[in-house]
Amino acid sequence: MMLKKQLEYGKPTFDNPYQYSEKDLEVTAPILSELLTDNGYKTPSGSEFNAKIKQIFNRIIDNNSKAQFLYVNFIDPCDKSLNYIPNNAENNGLFIIKNLNFITDLYPIPSIIDYQKSYTETAQEENTSSKTFKDATGNEVNKYLWKDISNLKEQRKKNIQTLAARNMYLFNDNKSQYKWLILNDSYFMESLVKTFGYTEDSELLKWVIEKTKFDKNDPSDYGKIFWTKDCDENIRLHANTFKVMQKLYLPNDTSENRFILNQIKEYLEYLGDSNSTQKSLKNTDRLKIMANLAYFAEQYKYNPAYKDGSRIMGRLRFFLSSDDLQIVQKNNYFNLPQFKEWWDNADYDEYFVEECEYNGTCGKDYQPLNSTEWRKQHPKK
Repeated sequence: MMLKKQLEYGKPTFDNPYQYSEKDLEVTAPILSELLTDNGYKTPSGSEFNAKIKQIFNRIIDNNSKAQFLYVNFIDPCDKSLNYIPNNAENNGLFIIKNLNFITDLYPIPSIIDYQKSYTETAQEENTSSKTFKDATGNEVNKYLWKDISNLKEQRKKNIQTLAARNMYLFNDNKSQYKWLILNDSYFMESLVKTFGYTEDSELLKWVIEKTKFDKNDPSDYGKIFWTKDCDENIRLHANTFKVMQKLYLPNDTSENRFILNQIKEYLEYLGDSNSTQKSLKNTDRLKIMANLAYFAEQYKYNPAYKDGSRIMGRLRFFLSSDDLQIVQKNNYFNLPQFKEWWDNADYDEYFVEECEYNGTCGKDYQPLNSTEWRKQHPKK
């Protein structure tokens, strides 16, 4: 019996690893399905579940495959191999249970059911289990029996609540689970957006945007709210991110959202710096991301309510080489309607940021030409 085997090992630790397998999940899957039903989960149809899995995790369920489970790797989403190691600092992922239409972590049986109440005879055998064992080298190692875990009841409750909340939120569209999840399962919720590129829930996306700031020690993290690189090496730009940001960035706002354009500027500078550019990006993809960022930010230059002086398009002009510009033009300015007009209008801004920020400093000892003086020397073609 699988429960007896797991009880004999005790709670897995670094010194006492339990080798989970497909058989363990085969035993727990029906138990988890029943727990979900008991907690209000309405099992979606196969087609609905498959469509949601594709939309959220970008995974395709092959109903003709005999495989019962798919593994979604949160550390390396392109690694689709089954990983029967419980989540820890080095492993993080979940299983898609195909025939029962739900997702779950890999849970030991004692962590999801009150085995002492449901399987009293097996539980009594645990009382006589040794608390030590000898490893392969002959050293005596401590075992931590499940019955001795003081907060097992609380762990079990949290596991079941997490299981139910995730599935009801994602597959039943139950928004009442959202608040609990962002408070108690924030890594999972943030990963939906920043690892898998799921941006369909505007409330979730807003939460992720507002908690994600540009950090020069981890600059690529900020880019995760704007784009995702799929396993086919293509990138997906997140149009929904720009839509939500447009609602967040308001004139005369005193919240942290007033720094959105500054965050974009710093990320644009990171992408434009040849010494720090993400090597995983193709140059065309890098330019596409930069162009979309600049295009979004530049709209506020033309809205007097914002009094914007960020000169984002001018910064883009500074960072792009002539070869880069040819790529942008060849791609029809990435189909951004006013891009060429705003690009052409930002020639003075390019001069200003180069003189005052990137290749010089402006102050009482040096002032750049104002736009009128500069335009006399550089008439529009």
